Amino acid sequence: MSEEKPIEEPVEKPASPNDQTKQDDKEAKKELELIQEPEGIEPQNKADKEKQKAFESFSKKKGEVDSMSVKVYSPSRTYFDGQAFSVSATNATGEFDILPQHHRFISLLDECDLTIRTAGEGNRKISISGGLMHVKEDRLDVFLDI
Repeated sequence: MSEEKPIEEPVEKPASPNDQTKQDDKEAKKELELIQEPEGIEPQNKADKEKQKAFESFSKKKGEVDSMSVKVYSPSRTYFDGQAFSVSATNATGEFDILPQHHRFISLLDECDLTIRTAGEGNRKISISGGLMHVKEDRLDVFLDI
């Protein structure tokens, strides 16, 4: 009987410490690019990181962002009137976000912190006791005290 020789698999040459460090640096840089917030705002949790990715997906060039017109007002006062790239609120089904190019949408809002994300000012929170949100063609209106 003949002796069977085990099949030898090719062994990869181990990477040098410098090669591994360079690869780690590249991966860390990619991860950092994915989670960077505009204007120095640090993401607090997974939801904030996802919202940041949404911000980046709407970025055209560095510093240039797709945005929508947002107005939050009551009969007696305007709380916010400007451009934003994201608005978060709560209705009867839970929390939700509105981004530029959102389809037409109307909803009654529950008591919550309405969060408006702008490129220049960062996050702006407005505590509301309820209201009505209307979204149409990159315009978002929130009517309060109705």
